[in-house]
Amino acid sequence: MPEASNAAEITSRILLETKAVLFNPDQPFTFTSGRVSPVYVDCRRLISFPKARTTLMDLASALIKREIPAGSLDAIAGGETAGIPFAAWISERLNLPMLYVRKKPKGFGRNAQIEGEMAEGARVLLVEDLASEGTSKLNFIHAIRRAGGQIGHTFVIFHYGIFPQSVTSLEAEGVKLHALATWWDVLKVAHGLGHFTPAQYAAIRAFLEHPESWRPAQSAAR
Repeated sequence: MPEASNAAEITSRILLETKAVLFNPDQPFTFTSGRVSPVYVDCRRLISFPKARTTLMDLASALIKREIPAGSLDAIAGGETAGIPFAAWISERLNLPMLYVRKKPKGFGRNAQIEGEMAEGARVLLVEDLASEGTSKLNFIHAIRRAGGQIGHTFVIFHYGIFPQSVTSLEAEGVKLHALATWWDVLKVAHGLGHFTPAQYAAIRAFLEHPESWRPAQSAAR
């Protein structure tokens, strides 16, 4: 099984090759929160690249087997919506039942928030595509527990790794976050491949070190 450092490098290369991560410090991206950022990630793109996603799911399965004690999981749950395909592929590899968790109860029929069969006390691994500030994970974790499940681990392909609360908020719930790569891993690989000018590299690194206060150079100069 690949070591964590090798897995992070392979994952970073795949994210770059599939254009699932983008860098543009000159014309930053604006998120729904209003935050401006010179970097952007869209792991949903990965579902359209069979060879890349197969490699990533192999790496994910290896990481889970390495970091979570054998026999301590009963089901794999995908978070609506981006986590669902990855949960399906991982559950297949680990030969475990698959569930998915809605953002809120369905609103009719059984009014279910958990889809699939989850036994009382089942030990569940939550799977999503990425973790930024960790808030969406808390909603899914609470839903799993309300339905009678136990959860101590969550897995993502990509973890921003720049917002401390993404880890501490989960730790407060007794949940450990596992990820294949962070922005720091991707930045290292992209820099090594010559993706940036020195000025672009400096701007992106400045954002990753101080995301809350970062502003584009042209804005800061006004």
